Amino acid sequence: MKGHEPFGSALRALRLAASLTIEGLAEASGVSVRGIGDLERGRRAAPQRRTVAALADGLGLDETDRERLLAVARSGRRAEYNPSGVHTFPRGIDDFVGRSRELAFLAQLAERASSHDASDALAMDRPVHPVVVAVSGPPGTGKTTLALHAARQLSPGFPDGQLVLDLRGMDDDPPGPAELMLGILRALQVADRDLAKAGPQGHPGLYRQLLAERRCLLVLDNARDEAQVRPLLPGAGAGMVVVTSRRMLTGLESVHRLPLGELSSQEAAAFLTTLVGGTRAGADPLSLADVARHCGHLPLALRVAGNWLATRTGWSLRRLADRLAVDERRLDALTAGDVRVSGAFDLSYRQLTPTAARLFRLLALVPGPDTSAACAAQLTGQQLYEAEDVLEELVEVGLLGADQDRYRLHDLLRLFARTRLEAEEGAADAHRARSALYRWLLETAVVAGRWYEPEHGAPPPTWQGMADLSSAEAARGWLQSEGVNWLAALRAAAAAGEHARVVEVAEALHWFSDQWIFWGHWPEVFATSARCAQALGDPLLEATHLNYHAWALMVCESRFQESLDRSAQAFAAAERAADPGQQAWAHNYRAWAFRKLGDYAAADDHTQRSGRLFEAAGDLHGSLQARHAAALSLLEQGRFEEALGSFRQTLTFLDEFADRIAPHVADVARLGLHAGMGNSYARTQCWEQAVAHLQTAVDICRGTANTSLESRHLNHLGTALLSAGRPQEAYEAFSCCVRLDPGADPRAVAAARDQLARLAGD
Repeated sequence: MKGHEPFGSALRALRLAASLTIEGLAEASGVSVRGIGDLERGRRAAPQRRTVAALADGLGLDETDRERLLAVARSGRRAEYNPSGVHTFPRGIDDFVGRSRELAFLAQLAERASSHDASDALAMDRPVHPVVVAVSGPPGTGKTTLALHAARQLSPGFPDGQLVLDLRGMDDDPPGPAELMLGILRALQVADRDLAKAGPQGHPGLYRQLLAERRCLLVLDNARDEAQVRPLLPGAGAGMVVVTSRRMLTGLESVHRLPLGELSSQEAAAFLTTLVGGTRAGADPLSLADVARHCGHLPLALRVAGNWLATRTGWSLRRLADRLAVDERRLDALTAGDVRVSGAFDLSYRQLTPTAARLFRLLALVPGPDTSAACAAQLTGQQLYEAEDVLEELVEVGLLGADQDRYRLHDLLRLFARTRLEAEEGAADAHRARSALYRWLLETAVVAGRWYEPEHGAPPPTWQGMADLSSAEAARGWLQSEGVNWLAALRAAAAAGEHARVVEVAEALHWFSDQWIFWGHWPEVFATSARCAQALGDPLLEATHLNYHAWALMVCESRFQESLDRSAQAFAAAERAADPGQQAWAHNYRAWAFRKLGDYAAADDHTQRSGRLFEAAGDLHGSLQARHAAALSLLEQGRFEEALGSFRQTLTFLDEFADRIAPHVADVARLGLHAGMGNSYARTQCWEQAVAHLQTAVDICRGTANTSLESRHLNHLGTALLSAGRPQEAYEAFSCCVRLDPGADPRAVAAARDQLARLAGD
């Protein structure tokens, strides 16, 4: 016998060698006369393994001949179940675009699966397990399309067949595992008489045995849950199973997981281009990008928009982009024939528990792109752990994304949640939920910000908040992660005339703003609080918040003249209030602005005035600022030796009164003083001393997670290292700068990129 000869020929030769008729072999093996005749005549390429074993017993074969017969049967089955025989691919995946990373991942797993020989492994009693991949994601992310496209690419590695089965998981009454298993067995051409003989109770064993012997690719599409899928996963064999589901199917064990999200902006534009045509897309790329953005880069929405344009050649890309730009009608516009984006969302929404459905609706009230469990608890009135459980239910069903402890609704899902909120919740209930959320956000912002205020610090023992504000670092994390949300709440409070609340929040965040300078919203925050303070008719509050606004205009946006004007207004208000403290701060900010404008005489005059007022008031924090300002003025005037002496004296002052200066204020001052000394040494070409002080400034920034100032001082450090003849260390400093998070100074990051480009060129 040879492995490639027909099974019928091999069987006939063995039967004749054993001097058996077909009837005699049928009686000895239990295989029917007709079945043996069909095999020998080639009407069936090869029987199942158990049939071959029965024939081998009837023929009285030794172990060697038995294995040879099994090998011929396996070869016959591969010929019988080649891709052109068992192959079920629906249409509609020819315009596939993107997902290169995901396809590479699936190809890698397929290669791993096809590297095993299931039949040899079974013969040697060595277990081989199929590769199982769970592809999950929100509705409309293209899970089915990816699975079908991958199956076509991977089909050569699975010669015994590729099957795609729709599990209809979104149906009200989806098929159960037994019905689905029977469908797969029939697709694999198992004879009805064999199915009837095994009976329903024997189908699982037949299913497992069949897939253990074959190298098949099985796509189980649109699974409802783990209970539907688990019985369909073979326990042995060299095959591969790809399961797609809106659910994450967390309960499945020993599976590879492939979560899908929206496409990248480049992939989305390429997909739209395939649908509307390259000429049309290339004529207006900006409008094409706007359409893709309004679709949230979601494949289903992109397909609907692309099909709409493809069938309406009179519509321009700009016309559709403008139509989609209106939030209130975007979902209605994303309809093409019987395909509706909102319909895909609704299928998942209808499967939620009432509690999860309510939270999903209320999440539409969150103003920012993401939220926390504490925010969700405020919306629903639940305990924190209860809200976490419901959020995870939404994550599990694919209606909510999760990144560490943050939860995010896709833009289109947010619009859908808003439509359900309007339809199912009363306006009064929605207003109460939003008001409760906004009130909590602002109250928590006050408590978190006070960690950085000299007269406050840790939350009072009576505070019972859901957010973790157990340390200054935790408070900073909360303020930054919830920044968009509490800013929206602040805007709403100002619009509602809650002036005192706005002023309280801004006051609590004043010193914290040094920790997050380039957030981008401090000028707005303090301009708003200044208006509210003025509306309250309190000149002291007005002076205070005008000073805060002067700082923000100068430091955050380099608007020096406007800052100067604002500090002048602050000084006038402080005079009306007869408050020397705010007069001193107004002088301080005026000095800073004059220095930036190059008027050092005026800057020094205002610095001296602020210093005298701070000293008279016993304000150590202000006195520290005035001393620091005097040293900076000397540096900028080129009086480097005098500047170094002034910086050292200010450091001594800081050390002397360290126990009376707030730690966060001291940290910012200390790193600024070391940076000033480093820059002074750099201007006198004392590079080693410059590097040492600048490195100290960077270290303090890192220790306090002050990304804003770290980016600036990394640039200065890199420049000093270059001048010191240490280019590799300079390269590292500039590289660290460009790797900093979005809180970095954008100008510093741009300068670091320029330096890296020059170094690469050299």
